[in-house]
Amino acid sequence: MKGSVITLVMLTLLLAACGSSQRHDDRQQAMDRWEALIRWSEYEALVDMIHPEWLTDNPIHPVELDRLEQFRVTEYRVRQVLVDHEGEGLERHARIRMYHIRSAQERVVDHIEVWRFDDDLNRWLLHSGLPDPSQS
Repeated sequence: MKGSVITLVMLTLLLAACGSSQRHDDRQQAMDRWEALIRWSEYEALVDMIHPEWLTDNPIHPVELDRLEQFRVTEYRVRQVLVDHEGEGLERHARIRMYHIRSAQERVVDHIEVWRFDDDLNRWLLHSGLPDPSQS
């Protein structure tokens, strides 16, 4: 009986670890997709990765997308990742180098991404906006 209790406890812990590992993998896949979309300057597709409630409070205007379309990304580098202690979210600081196709000038944008897992949608979503090349 003692052996079966230990086995049951071990299986429970293993299943919990698998769920945590899957959520971590899902988070990494979402952030990798975000990074790839930025690197390929697929700005409109980025909007689909932003949480709908955040977009309701902070709508992205067409002029913002038009401004981004004038840039091509030459570098995207994650500089810092801050994970909350519960594992339900993180803040990622990235430096993005962008080349303005009309003026042939480079801009450096420091962008903060806030990621959280949405239980209802069962996916990781961004709770912050698009990179802003007009920042100084």
